Amino acid sequence: MDKEILILADPRGNVWNFAKSIYEMLNSNPDRLVKYCLGKVDITKFNDGEIFVKIEESVRNKICFFMHDSSMNPQDWAISLSEVNDALIRSSVKEVYDVLPYMKYSRQDRMTDPRTPITSGVLAGMIGMAANGVITTDLHNPAITGAYRIPFDNLRAYPTIIDYLQNKYPDFLENLVIVAPDVGSAEMAKSYAKRLHADVAIVDKSRERAGVIKKMTVIGDVAEKNVIVVDDMIDTAGTLCKAAETLKEGGALKIWACATHGLFSNNAVERLNTSYFEKVIVTDSIPQESLGNIEVVSLMDLFAETINRISHGRSVSELFK
Repeated sequence: MDKEILILADPRGNVWNFAKSIYEMLNSNPDRLVKYCLGKVDITKFNDGEIFVKIEESVRNKICFFMHDSSMNPQDWAISLSEVNDALIRSSVKEVYDVLPYMKYSRQDRMTDPRTPITSGVLAGMIGMAANGVITTDLHNPAITGAYRIPFDNLRAYPTIIDYLQNKYPDFLENLVIVAPDVGSAEMAKSYAKRLHADVAIVDKSRERAGVIKKMTVIGDVAEKNVIVVDDMIDTAGTLCKAAETLKEGGALKIWACATHGLFSNNAVERLNTSYFEKVIVTDSIPQESLGNIEVVSLMDLFAETINRISHGRSVSELFK
């Protein structure tokens, strides 16, 4: 074993158990050719709110995978990430990989109005100055990877979610249509449908003005079918719940939703629990627990295998063939 791989996380953060479990999975793999260790990063705040970080382990000439806490508010998340990267570089680290299960600021990926920033590009500049690679899951816009000049692994969560569905709810999948809540989610819907041997439908929206939906129309047949609405994230869930109403009016039987990232802002959980959705399945890319009709699927196996492949110089893309 000529390489030492250090898995780093904040022990007081919500991602620590995630990181610890991944470390245990990696260490139990008898085929490993490297040594895996678990290390701590102390992320605290001064009285005035400024963030201070300290790497609690020696990282000299080591390869480090820093697992960041997606449940932090976006500002603290971005600044602490930059500080950790800087601290690692100044501590003579060999390589740094930022493991970001949910990439914040990924929705600000273009100039929507004059004189506005492309914040995903700003973040790419910050990360690219120090990190040697990034691992994340289901970017809102995969084109964001073009802003990075370092290796970038944008993992796909749908195979993990599909395995969960097939193992736990096989009967529900026998009479199924996969629904994209908008045109932008059509490719993801096709990926689900291909593996589940199901048809695809799309909910088309016409807007009265920005932020106000005038009408929703289902393109495709959902009558007398079980339905899964798939998307990369659920934020306020307002539009998603309106889509469920439209699907129910179109004759859908059971309506479920699957998404990678459960942001759940502005009372989204309460909104979903009183909607037509019988189940809402998300991953732990943002640390959370199952509640009401919301079920959480873990991505620990996916991230553990990805880190294992990177540290052994093997292909990551083969995971999704």
